[in-house]
This record gives sequence, C-alpha cells and structure tokens, in this order.
Amino acid sequence: MITFYHAPWSRASNVLWLLEELGTPYTVEKVDIRAPGGVPEEYRSIQPNKKVPAIIHDGILVTERAAICTYLCDVFPEAGLAPAIGDKLRAPYLTWLVYADSVFDPVLAAKAHGHEFMGSGYSYGSFSEMVDNLERTLSSRPYIAGDRFTAADTQIGGGINFGIRVLKTLPEKPVFLDYVERLAARPAFQRASQKDFAMAQEAGMVPG
Repeated sequence: MITFYHAPWSRASNVLWLLEELGTPYTVEKVDIRAPGGVPEEYRSIQPNKKVPAIIHDGILVTERAAICTYLCDVFPEAGLAPAIGDKLRAPYLTWLVYADSVFDPVLAAKAHGHEFMGSGYSYGSFSEMVDNLERTLSSRPYIAGDRFTAADTQIGGGINFGIRVLKTLPEKPVFLDYVERLAARPAFQRASQKDFAMAQEAGMVPG
C-alpha cells in the first residue's frame, strides 16, 4: 500500500495524477502547508523541509518528485509509464523528470515571485531559456520524452498547466496549449483534478 502525503493545489498535485495513472491503491495523508502556524514539526521526520509530496510504500519512505516518480514507475512497471532500461526513451524520460524539479519548478517560482535574474549566475538557468527549451522540445514531438506518454508528462505537463492556468506566468504558446489539452483528455488527469478540487474545497481554498 502507498501512503501519499499531499496538499491540494501544490507541487504534490502532479504526483496525485501519477498515482491515478498507475491505478494502484493509495491512501492520502493531508498536510496543511498553508496553516498559519506552519506544518507541525513532527512532519519533518517524513519530509525534512516540511514540504509535499512524500510517499511511504511498504515501509519505504521516498521524497522529491523525481525520485517518487522513478521509484513508483519502476515498482509498478505494468502501468507502462517508464521506458525500460535499454529503451531509447529512457534517457529523455529521466532527463525530464529531473528537469521538472531542478530547472522548471525553481525558475517558474522565481518568475511568479517577480525575481529577475541572469541565467548564468544560477544552476537552473533563466526563465527565457526554460521556455525556449520547452517550446523547442514540444514542437518536435507529442510528449515530453518522445512519441508516447510517460510519467515525465505528469510532472512537466502538470507544471505547464499550473504555470499557464493558475500562476499565469508561462506564455500561452500554441504548442503549450495543445500539449496541455492532449494531457487533459486523459481519464487519470481528470480523476486527479476532481479529487484535488474536492480536497481544496474541503480545505476552504475554494470560495463558496
């Protein structure tokens, strides 16, 4: 069984989508990352920075989205979300999983908070470089790693959707909108979105 530590409308939402794609049972432990007093200190034993997501699977703790995705897809290979070792898509799949955490997310967060910087001074590069990389890649293939859907799409695609629809920091480039529309047609995406919205309502994040 998988225990999933989650907060609605957060970085964990893309892992919620992944879990729906996997189709394996899981339970949700809600973490109120927006609580006035902050997340309780005891949660640090699960996630050292008191962030989400995190999972525990059969007693094994995994944090960081790229690690969670890699672990789960390798444990549940029957879902077909991770190219096997030796598959030509394995390298771009791993590259984009890590890129989501190490480049896409910090650059998008910096942009959303109005932090302007030169790419050469930071390990993750500039906002324009990130946008150009995404546009160039998605103009050459239907999914982020190649010609088929992988777990990397849950992280990059979910991030693009959030960056355009919620943060409104990513430009609405046609290739981005087409990509998001293609992903949003997936039943697992729709189930995850509905569950996340219901949890956001329960947490009082949705106006009545």
